[in-house]
Amino acid sequence: MSLRARVAAAAVVAIVVAVALLGVTVSTLLGAQLTGALDDALRSRAVEVARLAASTPDLLTEPGALEGRITGGALFVQVVDARERIVARSGGLGGRVLPSSPALRGALGPHRRTGFADGALGSEPIRLYAAPLGELGGSDAAGGAVLVAGTTADIDDTLATTRRIILLCALVAAALAALLATLLARRALAPVRRLSSGARAIEHSGDASERLPVPGAGDEVGELAGTLNAMLASLQRARAAEQRFVADASHELRTPLTALRGNAAFVVRHGADPAVLADIEADAARLSALLDDLLALAREDAAAASALTSGEPVVLAKVARTAARSSASGGEDEAGGGDGDRVAARDGDGDDDAGRVRVVVEPGAGAAAVLGEPLALERAVANLIRNARDHGPAGGRITVTVGVEDERASISVSDEGPGLDDAAAEQAFERFWRAPGAGGEGSGLGLAIVRAIAERHGGCVSVRGSRFTIELPAFRDLSRSGRTTSS
Repeated sequence: MSLRARVAAAAVVAIVVAVALLGVTVSTLLGAQLTGALDDALRSRAVEVARLAASTPDLLTEPGALEGRITGGALFVQVVDARERIVARSGGLGGRVLPSSPALRGALGPHRRTGFADGALGSEPIRLYAAPLGELGGSDAAGGAVLVAGTTADIDDTLATTRRIILLCALVAAALAALLATLLARRALAPVRRLSSGARAIEHSGDASERLPVPGAGDEVGELAGTLNAMLASLQRARAAEQRFVADASHELRTPLTALRGNAAFVVRHGADPAVLADIEADAARLSALLDDLLALAREDAAAASALTSGEPVVLAKVARTAARSSASGGEDEAGGGDGDRVAARDGDGDDDAGRVRVVVEPGAGAAAVLGEPLALERAVANLIRNARDHGPAGGRITVTVGVEDERASISVSDEGPGLDDAAAEQAFERFWRAPGAGGEGSGLGLAIVRAIAERHGGCVSVRGSRFTIELPAFRDLSRSGRTTSS
């Protein structure tokens, strides 16, 4: 069934159930009201007959003394003695006799109780009321009972007519509900149909720049259209970024591959030459580094942001020291003075101290720790150190600082150079971006990898001048904390 058919069916069922409950309730209440009014009339007439039997019993047998009427028909009155023999009866009975009933036996019994009962007078349904008569008076009715009955045919007709009217109203209401529900569902689903048509068109064209039609009303359908359009915009940005990445990667790979092919062709034609072989080795190293960075960035893009849940506690001071040693090519550990550790890395071919880059680790908050993957964090810090070594002044000092503040742990890398201006800082973490004047050195992916690692760990990376800072959520080991649940 379509949604419109289901909505119409649900509306019809709801209306039918509601009207059925209303019909049952109205019939029950109306029947009780009419029956109660009849009972009151029967009881009042019985009291009058009992008073007459007690005051002037001789009048009971007088013609017309027991006659009476209620709305819709005559009252039937019958007086019997203690042996259920008829003493007097109203003329409306004719040759008929009111039937015996439990109510009559209760009125003649030892407890002398009044009561009601249902019965039939021939083919006519009646309602009976029996009341005991007093022992005094000396008449034949003394110690007997009076029976008063009234027909219930009018009540039954009224209830039957009411049920027919309710049934007719239920059918009309169900038909109207089905019609209105169908029209309303068709009107309400019209924007959904337009959304579906727009989605099919986008599916056929494959153009993520297209957008779904947004209805004018600010209802749930409008909110859905806005959400889907935002999703399409995100997909468009992702596709554009992917296309740029593929184009940039192709361009970056083409340069070392072209150089390798040219140098290989030269070796084939002219034989091995030390300079050419050195160029081949350099191009192969550059290509290997580029592919390594591409794979690392692809892994970060594909990895879910699960480092905060599946990672392990990592001390940032240890990460800084390990990254400093791994990034110092040809470096050696040196005993550090003061608060930090120093790692010296040779920069260039000279042997003098002026050609050496000093990496100083300052674990200002040695206990600062985060939850994450040690190798990934070490790679991010090593990339920042390598960036500072490549673009900082020769023989300068690179400082790695660890800190924690307001539940945020940080690790910063800075050099002694002027750093980036505001315009370059906004683009520094884009893929394949290189600082002005950097030429073709590096893959242009180092800082992009740093940002991807930081974001996967629930943090961020920023740059101010020559200071690059990674901020991450600080990890607190509650098992070693002196605080309790009550503190």
